[in-house]
Amino acid sequence: MSIKPLVLITGASSGIGAACAARFGKEGFRLALLARRANLLEELQKELGKNTFIYPIDLCDEKAVLDTFKGIEKDIGPIEVLINNAGGAFGTETADEANPEDWKKCIDININGLLYATRAALPFMVERKRGHIINLGSIAGSHPYKGGNVYGGTKAFVHQFSLNLREDLMGKNIRVSCIEPGLVGGTEFSLTRFRGDENRVKALYEGANALTAQDVAETIYFCYSLPPHVNINTIEMMPVTQGANPLAVVRNT
Repeated sequence: MSIKPLVLITGASSGIGAACAARFGKEGFRLALLARRANLLEELQKELGKNTFIYPIDLCDEKAVLDTFKGIEKDIGPIEVLINNAGGAFGTETADEANPEDWKKCIDININGLLYATRAALPFMVERKRGHIINLGSIAGSHPYKGGNVYGGTKAFVHQFSLNLREDLMGKNIRVSCIEPGLVGGTEFSLTRFRGDENRVKALYEGANALTAQDVAETIYFCYSLPPHVNINTIEMMPVTQGANPLAVVRNT
């Protein structure tokens, strides 16, 4: 019986990351799950079984990321799929009122963490001439909205980096995809962004029939499951109830 490939997922302790772990785990893939919260990773490991390996890590620590990826390649096996899921937004203040520390945190995890993980995985994939990098973007990278400032900027980076990565990897047989969801309910994203204000989170999602983490995980699995000569560059997905923001006009009064 052949051994199933290894899927590495960042930000795997909850939300879309945990849903991806469940979806790939259902198909028998081996899983390397990375996140900061060891207790949640341990719960996932118990739930998903013996082919699940967990690594409590801060993705903003470049050396720790490089060392961890090297250890996984050596001890567990070749990384077939890297799902760069870790990310977040902190606050909804407009740019003139935002806390620069929130901006720094957003840039660190959404850009730097993604870059460190990608750079750590690529040499192994290039050597094998096989692999798939799947980045989690957002519609915020294409559709601006009030308070989206740096978060939207980081997701625009993820979109463009993914496209440029495809060009860098031409002829090396490595796939790169960027999945860009809109409103996704049932995760910690908005609770973190709204600084724990549960009433505000409830108001945002109430009656919206938002996407679920499982919807996004299914889309990610679809991208991987296509024949190896097929590359999905970008998928933008929203719930039917959500549309692009209208162009704003400020009226003189």
